Amino acid sequence: MLAYQISQFGLENLKPTSLPDPQPGPSQVLVRVHAVSLNFRDLSIVRGKYNPKMHLPRILCSDGAGEVVAIGDGVTRVRVGDRVAGIILQNWQDGELTAAKAKGALGGDIDGMLAELVVLHESGVVPIPDYMTYQQAATLPCAALTAWHALTVATQVKAGDTVVIQGTGGVSIFALQFAKLLGARVLGTSSSDDKLRRAYSMGLDAALNYHRHPDWAKWVLEQTNGVGADVVVEVGGAETLSQSFAAVRSSGTIALIGVLSGTEQPLYIPLLLHKQIRLQGIYVGSRAMFLSMNQALSLHRLQPTMCKTFPFSAARDAFEYMANGSHFGKVLIALA
Repeated sequence: MLAYQISQFGLENLKPTSLPDPQPGPSQVLVRVHAVSLNFRDLSIVRGKYNPKMHLPRILCSDGAGEVVAIGDGVTRVRVGDRVAGIILQNWQDGELTAAKAKGALGGDIDGMLAELVVLHESGVVPIPDYMTYQQAATLPCAALTAWHALTVATQVKAGDTVVIQGTGGVSIFALQFAKLLGARVLGTSSSDDKLRRAYSMGLDAALNYHRHPDWAKWVLEQTNGVGADVVVEVGGAETLSQSFAAVRSSGTIALIGVLSGTEQPLYIPLLLHKQIRLQGIYVGSRAMFLSMNQALSLHRLQPTMCKTFPFSAARDAFEYMANGSHFGKVLIALA
């Protein structure tokens, strides 16, 4: 089979490699991958910034969907022919996240999905919604599940709440879609007026270009009559966290998901105390959350937002396209 396996960090080292076809062992399934979607995490891994000490070589990418083509002894959860997606944290089945459950991340701790064939434990896959294509389903494991975790498990957004999203990447767009599904009002920021217009067409209630108006926290307060947002979906990291503290209401929640602008930032302890802000880290989600999300997706037939699809042979182009930051929604790689 062919796989994108890096032996050294750097986009220039992203090339297809011929590897022996894997075979499923007891309780394992063999999946023929049809589509993979990219996340900022994948780009950071290739560049050596996510975990410079990561064991190499490593097959890349956490998100993928495909068809089960063989099963090992003792497999009962899936059958040959089932359409499935992998869960990123293979050991997180249910309950709270622990150190043990956090291990076994696809495309990081263990080989990922950017290959023609992958072997996963039967508990490491979930059925994909019947109405979705493989490409649509490949957008779910990271971006969708992270947004679902943030809005329905960590914060339990309800009708009438105000949610702030940052930018128009995969997590933010899914957060917009889920928040509207839950009946919330959504405020969004971006550096692109065109992207904000597209977000408006998806239900965004109010928008601000932060390049022209960098003090977006002040704008959020104006939009909420000085109260602040119930939830801020924080994907920016160091350069945006201070604004999120100012934009969230007293006793509100900052769902800390991404570190696009860095990781080093002073903690605003007085604001945290006086406003009783809840700063909640979000690390993807469990298999149980994935199954719950898929039920909601199937009920409402929510359509994932896909930006551009590249062929498997041009996977490096997909990474470079994502790196330039022009995408809206998810960037995909099609294998079949």
